[in-house]
Amino acid sequence: MTIQLPGVGAPALRPTSFGHRDAIALNDRVQLEYAERYGDEGDVTPLDPTMFEPPRGLYLIAYDASGTPLATGGWRGQEANEEGYADGDAELKRMYVTPEARGLGLARQILAALEEDARAAGRTRMVLETGLKQPEAIALYTSSGYEPCARFGHYRFDELSRCFAKPL
Repeated sequence: MTIQLPGVGAPALRPTSFGHRDAIALNDRVQLEYAERYGDEGDVTPLDPTMFEPPRGLYLIAYDASGTPLATGGWRGQEANEEGYADGDAELKRMYVTPEARGLGLARQILAALEEDARAAGRTRMVLETGLKQPEAIALYTSSGYEPCARFGHYRFDELSRCFAKPL
């Protein structure tokens, strides 16, 4: 399945394994950006490619017409546990747009596709964790209907962490 985005020569969203070479390369780039912004080793949340396999998740990459990967995002299913998740949660992970593709609306299009897929998979709430040093991410999520929520996940005790949720 490929989702063609509007516009001539517009990028296409393709479901891809989190273990795919393009996903790994984009993850390496976002990790470098996290390390630069936060002065640490990046996001150390444990992730495994199987976490994003349908029907318990989905990982998307936006490619341009020449096959260059431009952006990523995924969701993984969560259930109530000691890290603060609730039954029916879909957790947004690894939203990233390469610097050269920013401003094209790819993050918003990926977010909408992930929300739709999670809803179709029976998830009831999309949750995400981001940080204070990512104001662009916070602006995207709040303008897309996400509201602050109780902290959860790997960084739930970090003072720079902020968690958001949106009913699906």
